[in-house]
Amino acid sequence: MLPGQFPQPVMVVLLLLIGVGCSRNDPGASDVATRSDPRVTEQTDRADPSQPVILFLGDSLTAGYYLDPDDAYPALIQRRLDRKGGHWRAVNAGVSGDTSADGVQRLPWLLRQRVDILVLALGANDALRGQPIDHIRGQLSAIIEQTRAAYPDVRVVLAGMRMPTNYGADYTEAFASLFIDLAETYDAVLIPFLLEGVAGDPDLNLSDGIHPTEAGHRIMADTVWTYLSPLVERDE
Repeated sequence: MLPGQFPQPVMVVLLLLIGVGCSRNDPGASDVATRSDPRVTEQTDRADPSQPVILFLGDSLTAGYYLDPDDAYPALIQRRLDRKGGHWRAVNAGVSGDTSADGVQRLPWLLRQRVDILVLALGANDALRGQPIDHIRGQLSAIIEQTRAAYPDVRVVLAGMRMPTNYGADYTEAFASLFIDLAETYDAVLIPFLLEGVAGDPDLNLSDGIHPTEAGHRIMADTVWTYLSPLVERDE
């Protein structure tokens, strides 16, 4: 197994989870970004409009599948921000099961609040469904472009993902390259692999072998912080 790849048995579980394990009705699915969640509206309404916002737009990996939302990596990032003086506000807009197209659909509502940094962590569920690479690229591009249309000065951090080779080596390579190409096209900061050091490690994942535990999310937070912190510190 190459570094960053999933072991073969995990792929079987991944495909099963497409239909049953990652729906938005799962107990572990984050509802912080849904249109019907009054907590988000209240948080946004009470927020200081001068406070810069980091929007984490993702799927179950961002939502913190089957974990307390306070243990998901965006919340861990918020704690680091608070230790630096609380200048920034992190918004976890992760929803389990979301594809890039779902992100496009949810985006207008999310853009009602200010967004200074967008951490875009979508695309894995598209690839698990074997969606065409051009389709995934188009949806992720739309998210970046619409966010920049609303907030021209927004900085974009793109979280790369990798897939097993069940759809063929060409698809796997094209999917990994997709994030590199998008980062270059949109001058975004690229996290090469969101699950670096976590994927495939049974000690860092739940029993499904895919979704990180609390310890796994701590490693993810370290990974994200490496690429996010220079942007945060630049504005302080």
